[in-house]
Amino acid sequence: MEYVRLGRTGMKVSRICLGMMSFGTPGKGTFPWTLSLDDARPFVRRAAEAGVNFFDTADVYSKGVSEEITGTLVKEFMPRHQAVIATKVMNPMGPGPNDGGLSRKHIMDAIDASLRRLGTDYVDLYQIHRFDRQTPIEETMQALHDVVKAGKARYIGASSMYTYQFVQMQAAAELRGWTKFVSMQNLYNLVWREEERDMNAYCVETGVGLIPWSPLAGGFLAVDRRTADMKQSARFSSGASYSIKAFGTPEDYKVIDALGAVAGRLGKPMAQVALAWLLGRKGLTAPIVGATKLSQLDDPLAAVELKMSAEDVKQLDDAYTWNRQLGLLR
Repeated sequence: MEYVRLGRTGMKVSRICLGMMSFGTPGKGTFPWTLSLDDARPFVRRAAEAGVNFFDTADVYSKGVSEEITGTLVKEFMPRHQAVIATKVMNPMGPGPNDGGLSRKHIMDAIDASLRRLGTDYVDLYQIHRFDRQTPIEETMQALHDVVKAGKARYIGASSMYTYQFVQMQAAAELRGWTKFVSMQNLYNLVWREEERDMNAYCVETGVGLIPWSPLAGGFLAVDRRTADMKQSARFSSGASYSIKAFGTPEDYKVIDALGAVAGRLGKPMAQVALAWLLGRKGLTAPIVGATKLSQLDDPLAAVELKMSAEDVKQLDDAYTWNRQLGLLR
């Protein structure tokens, strides 16, 4: 396993981050593929044995159960100081008017609740899950700064939003000497590269580490759906995966054709090649990968070692159609 600094911080993380969204309470309002604590244990064990030290969850995943599983299993397989645990705040955790958002009240309540569920005194990376248009930016940034100053978080990060919103938040913190974001968790993969225009460019210029979610586009980049039997995929069969509606245009399959050609030439699975391409992008720290089958960890772990030629990368780059529209989770 390789380790790199998260953005310009001194904290080093594995090139692969294990996403914990798939672990929670099966059959209780969560995704149909959600795995229980016992079912999740082999995944965390495999990741830890491979050198993964970076784990990402959120309070809203299974309404806190994912955090409980994360805290329990990470503690089983490594000392707390060796792990980098990331969680998120913003989405509603209850029916009350202050049970969500990025107000000072909710942030202060949410961090304490997350720490209780995780069974730890601090999180290494505390992220805002989305931008909150209802709360003044200064209120949010000061609250996050106070969370860091209280020792409850070591660093703060952000997730999908418009670049101008992220710039405004960073500027508000810098102007007042508050803690700034060190990472951006955005949607970025071989078939969705619009983030390279503004958000990624801004992050690269300012030293913010990129830790993209859905690096395989919800499984779209793992297999050619035109020829594969998707009946064995719980996500696909249930219709609950966002990728079913988000991807599948002729432009998307142009990327799949190029990916299949490069993967065939290298003798590697499509998913491994797609992740290797992503790991080679400028500013990329660690993609957040999820898995519901143990074999699905093989490609991410192998992708760290896969080096592609400039010609292979160019073939993948050239297949992308720019100026795409995808109204996902802004």
